[in-house]
Amino acid sequence: VRTTHVRWFICALLFAIVALNYVDRQVLSVLKPTLQKDYGWSETGYGNVVFWFQAAYGIGYLAFGRIVDRFGAKAGGAIAVTIWTVSHMAHALVTSTRAFAWVRIPMGLGESGLFPCTLAATAQWFPLRERALAIGIFNAGSNIGAILAPFLVPIITIAFGWRMAFILTGLLTIIWLVVWLIWY
Repeated sequence: VRTTHVRWFICALLFAIVALNYVDRQVLSVLKPTLQKDYGWSETGYGNVVFWFQAAYGIGYLAFGRIVDRFGAKAGGAIAVTIWTVSHMAHALVTSTRAFAWVRIPMGLGESGLFPCTLAATAQWFPLRERALAIGIFNAGSNIGAILAPFLVPIITIAFGWRMAFILTGLLTIIWLVVWLIWY
């Protein structure tokens, strides 16, 4: 366990990626009324999109636990973030519910790597007596992301169109990834 002051910067990075994860996850649900109107999505079709994301997310936990154990938090986190970000940004290229379901599958797989990565990083950087605090801090990112998405997505959509909501939020995650790879 590394106990340098850098651990709190790592905790801030974990907080940021959890927040970005929840923003990325919610872009589609915030855009649902727009996409439903523009492309005639049914509730069943949208339900299928959500189902395939959740199924992939659940299966992905099994895979990413092993990936993070084998390659570590830095590489495992980078793999997870890359998979979900590429998939997230690919949403800008599709218009049908079927196509959205197809891009949601790798997004669910990638996003499932978030918590194995964050917990492994916490174990690497924080002594036992500080781990619960670090986990509490980075988990607060989920609430921040859930608050930010319904605020940011409509602003981006009105200014630049719905496709840019996926692209710009994805770019934020790419910036995070660069910082992660440099600092971790």
